[in-house]
Amino acid sequence: MIFSSIPFLYYFLPAVILLYFAVPGKKKNVVLLLASLVFYAWGELRYTLLMLVMITQGYILGRLIDSKRRWSKFFLTTSVVISLGVLGYFKYAGFFLESFAAVTGIAVPVLKVTLPIGISFYTFQVISYVIDVYRGTVAAQKSYIDMAMYISMFPQLIAGPIVRYSDIEGQLRTREHSAQKVAQGIRRFIIGLSKKVLIANQLGELIDAYGSASEPSVLFVWLYAVACTLQIYFDFSGYSDMAIGLGKIFGFDFPENFNYPYISKSITEFWRRWHMSLGTWFRDYVYIPLGGNRVKKWRWFLNILIVWALTGLWHGAAWNFVVWGLYMAFFLILEKLFLLPLLKKSRVLGHVYTMLLVLISFVIFSAANMADAGNVIAKMFGAGGLAAVSGESLYYLRSYAVTFLIAVFGSLPVVRNLFAGLERKMPENRVVNVIYTVGEPLVLAALLILVTGYLVDGSFNPFLYFRF
Repeated sequence: MIFSSIPFLYYFLPAVILLYFAVPGKKKNVVLLLASLVFYAWGELRYTLLMLVMITQGYILGRLIDSKRRWSKFFLTTSVVISLGVLGYFKYAGFFLESFAAVTGIAVPVLKVTLPIGISFYTFQVISYVIDVYRGTVAAQKSYIDMAMYISMFPQLIAGPIVRYSDIEGQLRTREHSAQKVAQGIRRFIIGLSKKVLIANQLGELIDAYGSASEPSVLFVWLYAVACTLQIYFDFSGYSDMAIGLGKIFGFDFPENFNYPYISKSITEFWRRWHMSLGTWFRDYVYIPLGGNRVKKWRWFLNILIVWALTGLWHGAAWNFVVWGLYMAFFLILEKLFLLPLLKKSRVLGHVYTMLLVLISFVIFSAANMADAGNVIAKMFGAGGLAAVSGESLYYLRSYAVTFLIAVFGSLPVVRNLFAGLERKMPENRVVNVIYTVGEPLVLAALLILVTGYLVDGSFNPFLYFRF
């Protein structure tokens, strides 16, 4: 089950909300836990038990870490090894075996294991929880139901954001429920749903069209690269918006995951704005423990390379993800060495530089393999003997021009700033107050109706981050 589906929107979610608000406070976590297990089992019945095993080991070993201080490091190590072992087997064993065979020429058995949905997200949550208990920054959770609900909570289970236990420790016991917070959650959810269905899905159809193009051209390759870059943003940020919105409906405040990354003027700034929950996770649990920047320069750069190789691998068990991570690390190191002061001298130059590198990076990210990525990048810059423009590419440019304009406009904080300005004027301007109060629900309702129409009529509705 995915958020952008008719069963979720019109059957599952309304039923869960009605039941959640019908039961007394102490039972609300039970409702969310049961709903989350049903949500996960809907698409991954056989791996629901695996998730419960991961939750249980985190719960038991977290309690032991908290109570048996002399053995706490042993219990911590045991939990982390179990978590990484499970993640390694299901996500990376086949990749490493194939890579070993390719390098050595030794025949190895092919390992075909289905990747459990969301395993990277809930594994990282378990790991951060036991580490934080070991560090003493949080107390071990004594309620198994609350622990299980935290890890399996369906709003953020499948594709994040990575919600750390410390983010919502207090909210697991008591949290605010109000009409205003529910309204905020509904607004955020519908905005995220619209980003996913009305923008990301449409760009995905253009990407598919590029794959079957009969008249390839340099223009079409660039349309493909821009579409990949925008689709990834609207798909993932849309999911994060929906997760944050659902969290608010149920009284939780999840961390923000995106902050308009496409306005960045350096790769350093980009990674402070993109997938922020993952970036801070690697910073706090890998980069800083390795020594961060408090070591010799060569070791500092090695730490960056390690973190970004792991960041690439986290996204997928393929070499193009590793190369993508190291590509980002390379430019982050260059910026730390000498590029940042130069980029700060010109906002325009910094933005052009950043977006060009990001565009190329997402071609690598989206490719089936490095050969395909290299082929697309070469064609972007004129290699391969392609015509500059073709009739087919002009057709798709005209067909998707409005979608591109909406996507570019939507990736900038223009709309947010406009609404923030209106909200500031509401107390002192009655006309603005009436327009905003009446207009916002009507716009949200129109978006929901439009999205529903697309979902009923169409079949192209993937979630890119499900595979992570």
